[in-house]
Amino acid sequence: MSDTVHPNFWQPLKAPDENRGLALDFGPGQPLILDSGKQLSPFRIAYMTYGTLNAAKSNAVLVCHALSGDQFVASTHPVTGKPGWWSYAVGPGKALDTNRFFVICANVVGGCMGTTGPGEIDPATGEPYGLGFPIVTIRDMVRAQTMLIDALGIDQLLCVLGGSMGGMQVLQWAASYPERVYSAMPLATAARHSAQNIAFHEVGRQAIMADPDWRGGDYTLAGVRPAKGLAVARMAAHITYLSEAALQRKFGRELADRDALSFGFDADFQIESYLRHQGMTFVDRFDANSYLYITRAMDYFDLAADYGGVLAEAFRGTKARFCLVSFTSDWLFPTSENKRIAHALNAAGANVSFVEIKSDRGHDAFLLDEPELFDTMRGFIGAAAAVKGVA
Repeated sequence: MSDTVHPNFWQPLKAPDENRGLALDFGPGQPLILDSGKQLSPFRIAYMTYGTLNAAKSNAVLVCHALSGDQFVASTHPVTGKPGWWSYAVGPGKALDTNRFFVICANVVGGCMGTTGPGEIDPATGEPYGLGFPIVTIRDMVRAQTMLIDALGIDQLLCVLGGSMGGMQVLQWAASYPERVYSAMPLATAARHSAQNIAFHEVGRQAIMADPDWRGGDYTLAGVRPAKGLAVARMAAHITYLSEAALQRKFGRELADRDALSFGFDADFQIESYLRHQGMTFVDRFDANSYLYITRAMDYFDLAADYGGVLAEAFRGTKARFCLVSFTSDWLFPTSENKRIAHALNAAGANVSFVEIKSDRGHDAFLLDEPELFDTMRGFIGAAAAVKGVA
């Protein structure tokens, strides 16, 4: 992969490209049927792979990314030039050992890194979809991923894993395509989005739509972007990814590049400066409309609702083995929500283990260098491979 850094102005990523990963195009004869009753056709899935698919096609591991993630799980990001978002975990000799496993990660439908989303061109109009893009769900994202997996000739995935929204996709995979999932590892997630989490998302969406440059979603045509609104949305969300202990440890009430209070509204405190930096760097790599659509998909997620309100029924008869992981300081997707999934799996007679990792890093812990998480991943996926007979 090239380390080329692109200009700091978000624009749809036109995969495939030698610097930007892989992509599959699905034509008019292969529409993506959505939960809303609408369909996408044609559409594209942008993805990355690491390692080699074995002859039996039995060593494939699908990594599902979270809200602000993308397919560049272990590659230099083509826009920011930074390492992949899970480089700690994916690579030769790491928890997801690419000397042994064929790791796949795809940008979700509705995203902005090459997969068809609101920033891409609507073939019916010749202009960006904007709010003309249909609403998508977690199940729609997974449905698109199955089309990619089919195209790669893989019947069953050795493991599907991911955290946060990625964990929602893992659960949907296990419920919708149980025969195609040999093992599943949902991390720091929930079987439905809570009222509190929906509320935080709504604050972010309203910040974007209140930006005058949003232009009703048609900002690309106007040659502008709602950078301020998206930055505020990111700032609000980022607070939820951390814990009070982590914020206090990292920042406390330390001043930012000054010796005294300014008695104004500049960033007096380090935490203010940090959040502003997070907001402005986010707008360089993410699309505002994609943020609206992806947060909506998370809000709509309620796996039990498809099974008469009984979560255990979503997993009834599954033969997959599960390992759920939560973090003690995660208040966005707390241990109680992860335990609810474990209890439902037990009620369904599934093979399930549960690990709660002590960490003060909050929800973002699953993205950070957490040795206990990586040891758990290595042990669980390694055991699944051994039982399945993957060398």
